[in-house]
Amino acid sequence: MVGFPSSSTPEIATQGPSGRVIAESMSQELVAAIQQHINLELEASMTYLSMSIWCAERELTGFHKFFSEESVEERGHAIQFSDYLIARAQCNDLQPLQAPCQIWAKLEDLLYNAFRLEADTTSSIQHLYSISDRENDIRTTVFLDPILERQIASEDQYAYLYGRTKFACNDPTALLVIDGEVRSGQTSR
Repeated sequence: MVGFPSSSTPEIATQGPSGRVIAESMSQELVAAIQQHINLELEASMTYLSMSIWCAERELTGFHKFFSEESVEERGHAIQFSDYLIARAQCNDLQPLQAPCQIWAKLEDLLYNAFRLEADTTSSIQHLYSISDRENDIRTTVFLDPILERQIASEDQYAYLYGRTKFACNDPTALLVIDGEVRSGQTSR
C-alpha cells in the first residue's frame, strides 16, 4: 500500500490527557484558556436566559424570543469548544458558573450589558487566537477563524440594538416599535 508503513511492528500511538489518540499536542496554557472560554460561553447562555425572562415579564415578546435564541446559541458555542477539546484529545474541566444578573432598570441597561458581554467574548476569542498563533497551533487558529468572524458580527448587532434603544430614551411607544422589529428579525443595520 502506498503511504502506509510496511513494518509488521505497529507504532505505539501517542495519547492525549483524555486517553484518546492524538495527532498534535496542545499547550496547557491554550487548553486552560479554552476551558475558561467554555465557562464564559455558558455564563453568557445563562445571562441571555435571564434577559429573556426579564423581557417576557415586561411583554417585550420580540426581545424575549431573541434572547431565548441567543441563550441556546451560546450554549451551542460552549459545546463547540468542548467538542474541539475532545477532538484534540484534551480533557474538559467545567467550572462552577456565576449566577447571572436578573435585574435591570430599563431595556437600554440590559442591552448595554449584552453588548459588553459580546465584547468580552470577542476579547476572549482574540486571546485564544493570540495564544494559538504564538504557539504556531495552526489547527486552533483555523478552528477560531470563522468563530471570530461571527463574533465580531454579533458584537456589531448588539451595538446596533443598544444604539436603537438608547435613542428611544425609554419611551414605551418607541421601545414597542423596536421590540416589533426584533420580533420580525430586524436586529442589525
